[in-house]
Amino acid sequence: MSMFNRVLAVTNRTLCAGDFLHQIEQIAAAQPAGLILREKDLPESDYQALAARVLDICAATNTPCMLHSFAGVAHTLRCPRLHVPLAKLQAHPEWAQQFDVIGVSIHSASEAVCAQQLGASYVTAGHVFLTDCKKGVPARGLTFLCEVCQAVDLPVYAIGGITPQNMPDCLAAGAAGVAVMSGVMNRLADWCNQ
Repeated sequence: MSMFNRVLAVTNRTLCAGDFLHQIEQIAAAQPAGLILREKDLPESDYQALAARVLDICAATNTPCMLHSFAGVAHTLRCPRLHVPLAKLQAHPEWAQQFDVIGVSIHSASEAVCAQQLGASYVTAGHVFLTDCKKGVPARGLTFLCEVCQAVDLPVYAIGGITPQNMPDCLAAGAAGVAVMSGVMNRLADWCNQ
């Protein structure tokens, strides 16, 4: 069985060398644990147009698709899954009741506990390893990941600098899986050949 079924694929179209929607098709065909349509630089109307297409692609392979931050878009498109930074869920605790799945980005064990208390379905914890997405910011490491996993009863997905080589270390630390951005945007074959 492929390790990819424990990967949350996180999108960033600026990292995608080829056609973005074609890449989404490739990712969905590989059957990840889910896909987070992150594209948070887009205006809401542009995000909604893109999300409609991505949701169709994911539906064709039964890939769970989480929209990112745009709760209104998720409601409009009848997407029951949303991923948000912790501060957004703190500002809108009702979202935990309005969505079947709510994922939360956290950066400490205490934030993970807060997310769980607010009704999160899962958390992404990072950044675990050094990553170009957070240039110059020290990695939090596997000890941090262990602390988060021990602090909550939720699935924890490690994020930040994740590779097929260090994914087993994340799972050994207690993570349910990993969340990967650049790897799925431009090095998908590295993951699918595991």
